[in-house]
Order: sequence, then structure tokens, then C-alpha cells
Amino acid sequence: MISFQRRSGSSLGWNVVCYSAAISGALLASAVLLRLSGGDPARAFTALIVGAFGSQGALLGSLAKATPLLLVGLGTVFAFRAKIWNIGQEGQVFDGAMAAYWVSFWIAPLPGWLAVCTLALAGMAGGGVLGLLAGALKTRFGTSEIISTVMLNYVVMYLLAYLLDGGPWMATGVTVSYHQSPPIDPSLEWPILLSVGAGKLHVGFLFALAASAFAAVLLDKTSLGYEIRAFGSNPTALTFRGTNVRRLLLTVMLMSGALAGLAGAGELFGVSHRLRAETLLGIGSSGIVVAMVGGLRPSGVMIAALFFGALESGTIYMRLKSGTPAGLVSAMEGLVLLFFLSAAVATRLQIVRREVHA
Repeated sequence: MISFQRRSGSSLGWNVVCYSAAISGALLASAVLLRLSGGDPARAFTALIVGAFGSQGALLGSLAKATPLLLVGLGTVFAFRAKIWNIGQEGQVFDGAMAAYWVSFWIAPLPGWLAVCTLALAGMAGGGVLGLLAGALKTRFGTSEIISTVMLNYVVMYLLAYLLDGGPWMATGVTVSYHQSPPIDPSLEWPILLSVGAGKLHVGFLFALAASAFAAVLLDKTSLGYEIRAFGSNPTALTFRGTNVRRLLLTVMLMSGALAGLAGAGELFGVSHRLRAETLLGIGSSGIVVAMVGGLRPSGVMIAALFFGALESGTIYMRLKSGTPAGLVSAMEGLVLLFFLSAAVATRLQIVRREVHA
């Protein structure tokens, strides 16, 4: 009988083999898809690389796309390392953006960094509260965090749809195919760190780097990090140790949601400058993939976020320069996610053959 069991540890060599195979498989499958649709794989892949890394502006664009993925991925690391399955990052990103947008009505025009920090904290509060709510349902009623976080995603998304479609945040006098808010006060736009051509990198990138350092230190060097890891492997032992496991679960969900909320605030005040669902959609789910591909380690998440940020930036350029249809580009992105998730599973599980005796 064949079964799967978790690896006690995977070597660097095995990880390289798995992810190299994932890249090769994704490229081959995408090339076949392009050829079947009448496209030119060589031209499309060249445009992809140029769009991601072909110039300083392209590199800045890739870093900008990687920033929210890194923040959401780090938040996912906190939850998943504790085996708390927070699947609500999408809603937490939305809620962070909504909370920061609401706070912006009351603080304009605050000067410089004071406004940036206030809006960042508001975004973290919005995402954190949503995570905390799911955690409270778990600790109080035993509700599965998978179910509660997914359902809260829909609650927040429909709330935003109401606010922007005939609600109090709807922009008037604008003819577009999607609903959006009026623009934010220009004084509240987050500062641009670097700008080359169309590539712009806002100050949220610094928050993402700081969050990466914070996560690495907390998980590996502090007692809270030990408790998070132990909660995932043996929560009963933590109880005998005297740890308040309910409070620990709430803390983890708060941190996980807060980082997703910060990502939402950064996209609003650093990139789009208007609240609309289209600019936020997909950040949460992609951040979960980034965390898994990164091996649930802050250093790995940074690399994975850069890769997927470059992929997103490059596919935009590929669509424009090679004429690849948007639907085909989305299918190619899906193939990349599928192959990389498969590689992530392969680095964690191994096939074991067991003899069954009659």
C-alpha cells in the first residue's frame, strides 16, 4: 500500500530539484498552450522577462507587485506555522483598505510620515480585527477557522460592493466599467521611494522589509515564536506548560490579519489612490501561495514574493507587447501556481510503500 507522510526535513538539493522541475513544467505547459492558441512562445517569454527585469523601471514594478504578496505571505506564515488555517487573507486585505480609507476622511491633511503611519495602523487594525473575529469564533464556539474566514471574505467583499455601488463611497461623474470611490486626498498618498519611467516603488516596500525582519526574529528568537511553532505540533504540551492557548490563537490571528490589512492599505494609498475591488482582488489568495512556496519561512517568502511579483509584472508587459489574450495570460499564471504548489507539497511529503499482511 502506498501512503504519504510528512518529511522530517528536506535538503536544499531536493528543494532545488522540485522547484526547478516546477519552473520547467510551467514553461513547457505554457509554451504548449501558447502554440495551440496560435501564439509565439519565444516572443511571449521574451516579453515576460523584459517586463519583469528588463530595465530599472521593470524591476521597480516587480518589487511593487511583490510588496503586498510579501506582507500577506508573512501573515500567512504566522498562522500556518501554528497550524491555524487562516484562509481569510482576501477579506482581510479588503478590510484593511476599507478601514484606512475611512480613517483618511478624518486625518487629511496630516503631515508626511504621521499620515503614512496612521493609515498603516488603520489598515492593520482593519485586517487584524477581521482575523481576531475568526479567532474568537474558534475559541468561543469551536467554529472552524477555515469556514469562518472564508465566509468573512464574502461579507467584506459584499460590503465593499454596497459602499461603491450606489453607497456612500461611490464616485460620481465618472464613467468606468467598474465601481470605485472618489480619489483620496493627494496629501495622503504614500511617498514614492524610487521612480524610473512607469516603475514606481512606494514606502510600503519598507514596511514589508521591516515585517520580514520582525517575522524572522519573532519566529526563531523569541518565546512567542516558540509557542507559535509548538502550538502547531503539540498544543496540549503548551497547556501543561502554562501557556494560554486561547490567547495565543487570538494573537496569531490578529498578527496574520494585520499584515494582510497593511497590504490592502498600501495598495490603496501607494498605488491606486482610489478604493476599488479590482485592484485588491487576488492579493490574499496569491499571498497564501507565496507563503506555501516559500516554505513558511520569512526568507523563503521574500524570494517567492519577488518571483510572483515579477511574474505578475511581466505578464502585463507580455500581454501588451506580444498580443497574448488576457484569458490566456490568466491560464498561464494558473499553471505556474499549480506547478509551484505541487513542488511545495513535494518538498514536505514523501511517498511511503507499506506492506499489508493478510
